[in-house]
Amino acid sequence: MLAKGGAEVIALSRTQADLDSLKAEEPAIQTVCVDLFDIEATLKKIESLGDIHLLVNNAGIAILGPFEEAKPDDFDKIFAVNVKAPMFIAQVVAKKMIAGHFAGAIVNVSSQASKKALKDHTLYCSTKASLDMLTKSMALELGPHNIRVNAVNPTVTMTDMGKLGWSDPGKAKPMLDQIPLGRFAEVEEVVHAIVYLLSDKASMISGTILPVDGGFLAR
Repeated sequence: MLAKGGAEVIALSRTQADLDSLKAEEPAIQTVCVDLFDIEATLKKIESLGDIHLLVNNAGIAILGPFEEAKPDDFDKIFAVNVKAPMFIAQVVAKKMIAGHFAGAIVNVSSQASKKALKDHTLYCSTKASLDMLTKSMALELGPHNIRVNAVNPTVTMTDMGKLGWSDPGKAKPMLDQIPLGRFAEVEEVVHAIVYLLSDKASMISGTILPVDGGFLAR
């Protein structure tokens, strides 16, 4: 959607096949294959990309299981991708914005799981809660440089992975029963929120944690 709107888009992923598929769908998009778990390689690559005016921190992983079975390695891995990578990627991008004296906007993709504990989601919920506070802290410190920072917090979203994980009616019903609109989010509904927060139409919005959850958090 950003590319169709005229933005010059650079997409990062650890999976070359996904990048190839994206490139076939929208040839104007530049692609970079890098694993965010390797933060040094990631930051080096981003340093080489030139000035960036808009940033979406969308990468994330989920490691699920009971609290009592969580492992230190799982903690390190999920926090590395879900919190550490967004922070230091944004740091590199923001330093370029500040040095170039131009305004910018950053959107972190969080989750409704940052606001409401979910069974077997201890590590995931913890990373998303951290990402929300990171978003607010960034907004506070980067605001004087005319850099806006916000987060979107979707409910279950019907990506290919979401469809696989929530296609079982028995699993989906308890969650759907908690969503006043009675359905999960479509990809485009989350994308529209992100594009809005990146745009000049949101020029006075910063530090916002925006649920895209059909009312799930209203309960």
